[in-house]
Amino acid sequence: MSGTAGTAICVLRCDLRAHDNQVLHWAQQNADFVIPLYCFDPRHYLGTHCYSWPKTGPHRLRFLLESVKDLRETLQKKGSLVVRKGKPEDVVCDLITQLGSVTAVVFHEEATQEELDVEKGLYQVCGQHGVKVQTFWGSTLYHRDDLPFRPIDRLPDVYTHFRKALESGARVRPTLQMPDQLKPLAPGLQEGIIPTMEDFGQKDPVTDPRTAFPCSGGETQALMRLQYYFWDTNLVASYKETRNGLVGMDYSTKFAPWLALGCISPRYIYEQIQKYERERTANQSTYWVLFELLWRDYFRFVALKYGRRIFSLRGLQSKEIPWKKDLQLFSCWKEGKTGVPFVDANMRELSATGFMSNRGRQNVASFLTKDLGLDWRMGAEWFEYLLVDYDVCSNYGNWLYSAGIGNDPRENRKFNMIKQGLDYDGNGDYVRLWVPELQGIKGADIHTPWALSSAALSQAGVTLGETYPQPVVTAPEWSRHIHQRPGGSPHPRGRRGAAQHKDRGIDFYFSRKKDAC
Repeated sequence: MSGTAGTAICVLRCDLRAHDNQVLHWAQQNADFVIPLYCFDPRHYLGTHCYSWPKTGPHRLRFLLESVKDLRETLQKKGSLVVRKGKPEDVVCDLITQLGSVTAVVFHEEATQEELDVEKGLYQVCGQHGVKVQTFWGSTLYHRDDLPFRPIDRLPDVYTHFRKALESGARVRPTLQMPDQLKPLAPGLQEGIIPTMEDFGQKDPVTDPRTAFPCSGGETQALMRLQYYFWDTNLVASYKETRNGLVGMDYSTKFAPWLALGCISPRYIYEQIQKYERERTANQSTYWVLFELLWRDYFRFVALKYGRRIFSLRGLQSKEIPWKKDLQLFSCWKEGKTGVPFVDANMRELSATGFMSNRGRQNVASFLTKDLGLDWRMGAEWFEYLLVDYDVCSNYGNWLYSAGIGNDPRENRKFNMIKQGLDYDGNGDYVRLWVPELQGIKGADIHTPWALSSAALSQAGVTLGETYPQPVVTAPEWSRHIHQRPGGSPHPRGRRGAAQHKDRGIDFYFSRKKDAC
């Protein structure tokens, strides 16, 4: 577009960054005044769809508030950020009426129903006022228009087919060069106050010293994390070997929370990986970071293909499964009181910190859906409430996958909780960290306290049913691994963990052995 005119409102949602932001880039080139706008939409703080649990819990909310605050501080050096409480379509309508000079409303498109409803509302408001709508696709590594599957209905239902097609026949678009300075806000427009936790009726959560994600929200922290993980420590070069870890910051990239809010661009991560491979090393670990970004892309495109079906009880495969809705069993799961230590440790970490490892998520989801037989949406909505890195497409895509009604080519996949605990927490250090009432149990025995003798339990100070629950369920396949030494090693008391099993558990998506899980 040649020339500039009027005011552009940039409706920011899950794109809270100043780098590689096409909405801000376009507005800068096509308007005299640029209004970056973030709306705290009241619908995000209501109940979840099926079980009416709060949609946005304290960990997510704090991370969001930090991210908005950080973006304002960044943009104040370049322009500004306007903040309002209200539905975006209502806020935009008010601004159009108030200013009288708005010529364009710009936003990145999303993939799921509630977000699409907001976009529909924005189109209606702009149509009523004769204001141009300009949209972009900017949430994925590969652009929607560059997929080798057109229309989206042709998207493969198996990730491997998707991945191979993209790696052989698609390109990642380069990041955008952003201006040093943004055009000013429209005259007389107030920036607005960033709300507090208390404004949403929530308390600021206490940071647990055991957390594996002690980070703040925002673009600044996201870029610092990448600098640390790639360039300062070279941790990215061993990512594939460590990614199934459970304790500490450094076993994985931890990019997911910032990606979920768009504080960091996946294309920027891609370019930094390419640079790292040119200047340092290229190996399976550097590739594996891109592999994980592709999973994120895939679930986003699956949401585009299937629409509301990603939220359906019967899933993408329209399977009739007699899911239970036992709230007592669910409470045991969510509170980390199932009596299965590996499950309980992960669920307690989630409640205390808003974060859980990838390995943990796969296991607790399998336990809820396959061992307890509970409605998978209970787990999905609980994650929605608590996860600091909640992303609607990845969350529901992964839960469908775990429930066996999503994009999984293998029938009846089920994790063996005891084997998984032995493989990834062989010495029990992770369980001991989060289930302190079992600290007296030494080594790998901590994963199966119900299998210990009364004398051993007494010596450890554990009374099943009192200090720690009896298991709410025991699966027959667990018996093969009770009293087994981790990894078959003759030294079960040594420090064992994810690194020892790097070849066995790289990623369950590629597993072909019957007992691999």
